[in-house]
Amino acid sequence: MGEVLSQSEIDELLSALSSGEITPEQVPENKDKQQVKSYDFRSPKKFSKDHITTLEMVHENYARIIAGYLSAQVRLNVQVKVALVDQVTYEEFIKSISSPTILTVYKMPPLEGTLLLETSPQFVFQVLDIMFGGTGTTVYKPREFTDIEKTVIRSINEKLVENLKLAWEDILDVQPELLDIETNPALNQTMAPNEPVAIVTLTVKINEIQTYINLCIPYLAIEKIIDKLVVKYWFTGSNNDDNGAVRKIIEKRIQDVTLNMEAVLGKTQIPVKSFMDLQLGDVIRLDQSVNAPLNMYIGGKLHYKVVPGTHKKKRAVQIGEVIRKDVEEYGQ
Repeated sequence: MGEVLSQSEIDELLSALSSGEITPEQVPENKDKQQVKSYDFRSPKKFSKDHITTLEMVHENYARIIAGYLSAQVRLNVQVKVALVDQVTYEEFIKSISSPTILTVYKMPPLEGTLLLETSPQFVFQVLDIMFGGTGTTVYKPREFTDIEKTVIRSINEKLVENLKLAWEDILDVQPELLDIETNPALNQTMAPNEPVAIVTLTVKINEIQTYINLCIPYLAIEKIIDKLVVKYWFTGSNNDDNGAVRKIIEKRIQDVTLNMEAVLGKTQIPVKSFMDLQLGDVIRLDQSVNAPLNMYIGGKLHYKVVPGTHKKKRAVQIGEVIRKDVEEYGQ
C-alpha cells in the first residue's frame, strides 16, 4: 500500500504548487501504483492455468487410449494428440464448429450436468469410409448424415465416451454415459450462451489425413471438484514408494492398450487378368517357403519371426526370434 500523507504535508505540497516552487509535472508518481487489467464480464475466465494444465494431462492420456481403440476399429495406424486446451464461452464454441456435425451429448457422474463431444464431419466420413471398405483418402463434401451413418458413428462415439473413465481414473471415478447425438449444433441448448467452458481439441491422423475431435467441458460440471484439478496436489509428499505405485499404474495402462498384430504368410504379384480368372482350387505361389518362419508385424513394424500353428483349436503363432531391439530391452 502506498504511503499516506499527513495533513501538514498536504498543506505544504499545495502551498508549494500555488507559489510556483514546484510544478505538477515534478510531483513524484507512486511507483507502487497498481496496474489495471481489463476484464470482460461477458467472457469470464474461471479456469486457472493449473486447471487447464491438468485437463491437458488427462486428455493426453485419453488421446493415447482412443488411438488404440480407433486403430483396432479401422485396422490402420491412428495417431491422436492434444492440439489445444482453451476456455471460451459456450456460444463461441457452438459458432466455431461446422454444421452438420456429430455432436455427442453425454453425462459423467459425479460431474454435474451434461458434457459434449464433437467429432468433425471429416473425421466421421473418413472412419465410415474405411469401415465400409474404402481407403479413407477421399475428399468429403459437407452433407447431411444418413440414418445408417448416424447409427454406426453412434456406436463409435459411445466407446469414445466410455474411454473417458480410464483417462480420469487418477483424479475421479467417473461413470460416462452417452445420452444422445445431434447433427445441428445450433439446436443444442443444454447450456447458457455465456457459460464458461473448457475446449479440448484433439487431432486425429489416419492415412496422413488430419481431422479433429473436440470435447466441451462446462465449468459448472466440474465446479464441485475443481480443487482436484491442481497438478501439484497429485505429487504432494511423493517418495520412492509413491514412484513405485505410479510405475505400476503406468504399466497397467500400457497393458490395456490394444495392438494390431499381423503374421504375413507371404506376398506375391499377379496380373489383373490372372486375378480375374482365379477359380476354386487354384494355387497362388507366394515368395516364401512353407517351412520358413513368418514375419510378425506390430503396429506396421516388424518385431518377430514366428512359426504358425494352433492352440486350443484356434490359429496361433509361436515366437521364434525377436527382431526389434527395443522389445528385448523392455523385457530385461
